[in-house]
Amino acid sequence: MAIYLTKESKVLVQGMTGGEGMKHTRRMLAAGTDVVGGVNPRKAGQTVDFDVPQCLKGLGGDPSAVPVFGTVAEGMAATGADVSVVFVPPAFAKAAVLEAADAGIGLAVVITEGIPVHDSVAFAAYARARGTRIIGPNCPGLITPGQSNAGIIPADITKPGRIGLVSKSGTLTYQLMYELRDIGFSTCVGIGGDPVVGTSHIDCLGAFQDDPDTELVVLIGEIGGDAEERAAAYIREHVTKPVVGYIAGFTAPEGRTMGHAGAIVSGSAGTARAKQEALEAAGVRVGSTPTETARLVLELLEAGG
Repeated sequence: MAIYLTKESKVLVQGMTGGEGMKHTRRMLAAGTDVVGGVNPRKAGQTVDFDVPQCLKGLGGDPSAVPVFGTVAEGMAATGADVSVVFVPPAFAKAAVLEAADAGIGLAVVITEGIPVHDSVAFAAYARARGTRIIGPNCPGLITPGQSNAGIIPADITKPGRIGLVSKSGTLTYQLMYELRDIGFSTCVGIGGDPVVGTSHIDCLGAFQDDPDTELVVLIGEIGGDAEERAAAYIREHVTKPVVGYIAGFTAPEGRTMGHAGAIVSGSAGTARAKQEALEAAGVRVGSTPTETARLVLELLEAGG
């Protein structure tokens, strides 16, 4: 089992023929993802041959010829795609997401960073009204190890297992995946750290709660906003599985943006300490470092058998 992404997922890549799109489509193919097409109206009708690097072929990939479609709707009609990964520049990201939502795609994974917040607000609301789930923007995407990889998460640092992971931070996603590689993950979701994201910690917590093969959830947050405090309230009321947390930014000065556009602290609101206290009050064990967080996960899994 998994959440949002499985081996049956058929993936289109909007912006596949660009530099980043080409690089990461190759890596997705190497991870065994069923990439069924790219989208670029200027290159519609062409086919792109991907020679998957030898070092990645052990992950299940093979050289593949991927067709390019003029629109998401055309790609969906021809291939049955149900997932789109967006690798287009910030100025065109809103139009790309609106196009995917209009076509009825079930999941749009928006990797692009630097998208204006008002664009994110607009396309997130538009997509939600049309039944399209957005992951991101400014995110690494999501991976169900051994099944499918939609985005830029390295596929070779972990394996299938029983931990679910939801994270604001891309690099901390990778670190926890690696720290816990001997146990493995059901699905890892990088939701992004912008002020407005399409899928929240709460959304993923609910999905992991309902996934029978997820035994424990790791939640990674960071300073800024109140997403982690809201997640803590949700955990208290709705999550029965153990949750382990980590909050980045304990040494960040107040009132200064750090890293992600959403990571800004106002007074005492949004501080790492306030988030830690809220999570711990909800029964979440919170590590002071990624390595300690991984140790807490191991302790809970061992205690639970």
